[in-house]
Amino acid sequence: MKARPRAPAHLLDVLADGPAFVAAPEMERWIFETFIDEGSPLENPDHAHLRDARIGVLWTSVPNGKHGRTIVGQAQLCGAGGSDKWAKGKAEQQQAEWFGEIPDFIITLFAPYADPANDATFCALVEHELSHCAQERDEFGAPKFTRSGPSFCMRGHDVEEFIGVVRRYGADAAGVRALVDAAAEGPTIAAADIGFACGNCLKH
Repeated sequence: MKARPRAPAHLLDVLADGPAFVAAPEMERWIFETFIDEGSPLENPDHAHLRDARIGVLWTSVPNGKHGRTIVGQAQLCGAGGSDKWAKGKAEQQQAEWFGEIPDFIITLFAPYADPANDATFCALVEHELSHCAQERDEFGAPKFTRSGPSFCMRGHDVEEFIGVVRRYGADAAGVRALVDAAAEGPTIAAADIGFACGNCLKH
């Protein structure tokens, strides 16, 4: 089993010199070999539609945030349309220079957070971003395809609610019962399995 890939050392400091975004082909391979490929050690059937996807991965040292919260990972769909041909052309050129082709998705990981994270936290972060990488469905709920393969799209979160609302009104009223039940059942991935997949001892 390959060891969990590490970010370039210069990206661990947000003030460091050097490229602020670095392509990580070893991370792409590790993601497929750990979570997506059939028979992989932490295989998740929820990601089976990604087996033929092209996923580019970037490490970055650039801080990001939204609505007062720090962003440590982000998935985005590539090849989206738009009226600005120059903006699209520049983006596609940059993607081709990073990855050798235009990927279906790009996953960006904030190196100062992700690299030193313990194995369970790192795996959860990667799978969170993979969960945003979805396949479109038709009006009957069947997966949609194009001539070149699956028709990909972005997927939102299953649950988005405030802790205070759940505390005051309960999981049923807040619409998060499934999430609460899943948490109560406990993790389905053992710490030993995570350590095996990541190739590092669990130090935290």
